[in-house]
Amino acid sequence: MALWGNKDTAYSTGTVNVDLTADRIHGTVGVVTFTDNVEVGNVITVGTGATYGYAVITGVSSARLSIASTAGFVAGLSTVTAATYNVSEEPIYAATGVFGAPEIKTTGYSANPLFGGIVGVSTLEQEVARDAGSKFRPAHAGWVGIVTYVDAHGNFRVKSETFVAGSSITGDAADDAQYPES
Repeated sequence: MALWGNKDTAYSTGTVNVDLTADRIHGTVGVVTFTDNVEVGNVITVGTGATYGYAVITGVSSARLSIASTAGFVAGLSTVTAATYNVSEEPIYAATGVFGAPEIKTTGYSANPLFGGIVGVSTLEQEVARDAGSKFRPAHAGWVGIVTYVDAHGNFRVKSETFVAGSSITGDAADDAQYPES
């Protein structure tokens, strides 16, 4: 796989069980097959809004994924059962640091961040956000790291950083609350 792709959602059918002691993710109800839809180097985010965490995929078989590390998962977690997930082609290097979930849930700009992660923003989503005067208006379409939080004065804030500017993001993930298409 290239350093990154253009699919915000490459695959998200069914649910997964995660075994963090074995660095494996198993498809459960509804997963057709990972081998037809997922590639080594894709990033998997487990739980809505990375509730449980994320990892880079290092191996793919029909109903099982191997992951590079469990460092992107919530500390102390050993298993996750029947969780929603999203496989994307986001840049691997961008999934660490301040925009990497779930660390943003406990550190960062305030004690109460509301959202942190990387989203693929299409040119249409960028235009709609700018025209609406939304706080979620990124400087460029492409792979964007975003953190929302409430500052010390009670003001809602949005911090974003464009990791890869691009105009061909497809496969919309569940980011329509921040980046609607209309």
